[in-house]
Amino acid sequence: MLEIQRIRSEKDAIIEGLKKRNLDVTPILDSILSFDQSWRESKAELEAVSAELNKISKAVGEYFQQGKQDEANAAKAQTVELKEKEATLKEKVSGLEQEIQQMMYQLPNVPNELVKAGKSEADNEIIEEVGSKHVFEGEALPHWEITKKYDLIDFELGVKITGAGFPVYKGKGAKLQRALITFFLDEAEKAGYEEFIPPLVVNEASGIGTGQLPDKEGQMYYVNEDDLYMIPTAEVPLTNIYRDVLLPSEDFSIKMTGFTPCFRREAGSYGKDVRGLNRLHQFDKVEIVRIEHPDNSAKALEEMVEHVRGLLRKLGLHYRILRLCGGDTGFASAMTYDFEVFSAAQEKWLEVSSVSRFDTFQANRLKLRYKAADKKTYLAHTLNGSALALPRIVAALLENNQTADGTILIPEVLHKYLNFTTIS
Repeated sequence: MLEIQRIRSEKDAIIEGLKKRNLDVTPILDSILSFDQSWRESKAELEAVSAELNKISKAVGEYFQQGKQDEANAAKAQTVELKEKEATLKEKVSGLEQEIQQMMYQLPNVPNELVKAGKSEADNEIIEEVGSKHVFEGEALPHWEITKKYDLIDFELGVKITGAGFPVYKGKGAKLQRALITFFLDEAEKAGYEEFIPPLVVNEASGIGTGQLPDKEGQMYYVNEDDLYMIPTAEVPLTNIYRDVLLPSEDFSIKMTGFTPCFRREAGSYGKDVRGLNRLHQFDKVEIVRIEHPDNSAKALEEMVEHVRGLLRKLGLHYRILRLCGGDTGFASAMTYDFEVFSAAQEKWLEVSSVSRFDTFQANRLKLRYKAADKKTYLAHTLNGSALALPRIVAALLENNQTADGTILIPEVLHKYLNFTTIS
């Protein structure tokens, strides 16, 4: 959430910045500032009434002590009137605060100055491409045919048990999945991330804290009876560990990682892009999260990008990195790098990671602050990234590592986690 102080002082800059997202936020900013002015006036009036009430209440006691019964009763009558006025003003101030907050929730983060304007993924910038397209000697099978051929994943069984988008991993398919998870976690640990196993469901406050709620697109699964939400990513519970936290000093760099299943309704998804592992309702992912001093967030983002780059290199995958344009950048993000791997059999790029910095946007919602050397408190910066999401990594590994006789070669970096080196 943007800070109200920033809206007051940088209204024009925010308007210009959000034009990169193809948004004109002038009307809502005008409304916020109008309500904010009313709130400040009402707050000042409330404070004045409360001060006067305290003063008169104190006088009532003094009058009684001095035996001035008439003056005491008159002052007491005044306090009744002031208490009614105070209650009315408290209700008004609270109502204005709620109105302002609801409007603030509608505002996305302002893109970083490096982020270019754009309307869709077609306007994203390709920052780097590593590797080349795999040339097959024989027929290139897509992963959904490979998984069926070698009995690695049963999509139909998942439909029977739950529905489309909930596959069942079997045998070597399950072992490959587990090996990748362990590899990603081990690499995160080497990079200094502390591992957590967080809950898979969160409350509303947690969803609001990281910007998933209010859920405008209906992508989160909701457990109505308990008022809880299935997590769309480990980012939500991991980052919320530091909700309502004041870090005691400005000397901090917090690095967390966690493996979780992720649950997404993917409302509106259909067609060939959802076939096989391309788009699921439940999938596994290892997430990395950082909480940083504002002066360190740019460097932290570079380190996270390098970490994901290293994972893809070790897996031997052909990948590219894109910096998303304003129109394709997530609601809470100030800047996002997407990683895509090339699927040789499908002849398309598959997104496998997003690495983002949120600056103070999440921290403001979370009330996550640190105490600086000047004894004042400031909002921290948050960042997160997929390191990595499993489904499309598995798809790319199976498709890109096919040999002429149909054998699938397992990347060497995974051999120590498996009791097999090929799938045939």
